[in-house]
Amino acid sequence: MKARIRYLAYLSDTPDALAAFYARHLDLDEVGRSADGDVTLTDGFYNITFLKRRAELHEPHNEVGLHHIGLEVDDLNEAVQRYRAFNAQWPVRDEPGGLHFGDKRVYDPEGNPISLSQKPFGMREGTNRVPRLRHIAFNALWPEGILNFYTLVFGFRELSDSFKRREQGRGNRFGGDGWTNLAIHPFYSDVEGHEPRYGVNHVGFLVADVKEKVESFAREVPVAKRPDWRPYAEFRLRDKDGNGFDLSQTKGWEVDLNKWERAA
Repeated sequence: MKARIRYLAYLSDTPDALAAFYARHLDLDEVGRSADGDVTLTDGFYNITFLKRRAELHEPHNEVGLHHIGLEVDDLNEAVQRYRAFNAQWPVRDEPGGLHFGDKRVYDPEGNPISLSQKPFGMREGTNRVPRLRHIAFNALWPEGILNFYTLVFGFRELSDSFKRREQGRGNRFGGDGWTNLAIHPFYSDVEGHEPRYGVNHVGFLVADVKEKVESFAREVPVAKRPDWRPYAEFRLRDKDGNGFDLSQTKGWEVDLNKWERAA
């Protein structure tokens, strides 16, 4: 099974303003809007959709914020079969498709939604332009189980930093699909820099000049330096809805086993 993360969804009461914030600072392109107020941007590879929060979405978790990810799969039927083989009792739901949604909805072992599509969520193959999204982090009660789910069902690889954490007796796990670093952190943690937001916790963008970007963002939102000992990202910021996002230029992220992406 070949799968890769190509989609990131936010829920927002003001998706237009939130999308404008990211487009303005990270040079993201707008690719479409819906009649319901949803706005989709891209970095050339990712579909980043800001959904208007509404009852009609029928989301089990309807809080404003980072909401779920989506996977492009090479065979949608096979992906659903592998998912059901992992646990036959888990639900599979239809999604509307089109630019703002996937074609099927499945759930990880802790109930976090995942959109699936055999199409690349309306995107092209992509480029290595910067800024670009290359990191998505979850907080989980069972990081090991979430990593196993992505490796066994969708073919992700466990990364070198994950093996290091095992040797240290720590619960953080890291997987990659070749394009994106998927971090899965324990929800309960006393580690410096940890933020206890359950589910999709934060994301990370590579930028060509982190100093210039930080100065630009700091005119609008809080900026905090990340601890030097952490392997990924130099700065943590929060957008106007309170969503966390990291910026990195030199540290970068491991996106496959011993394959790193950096902007410098």
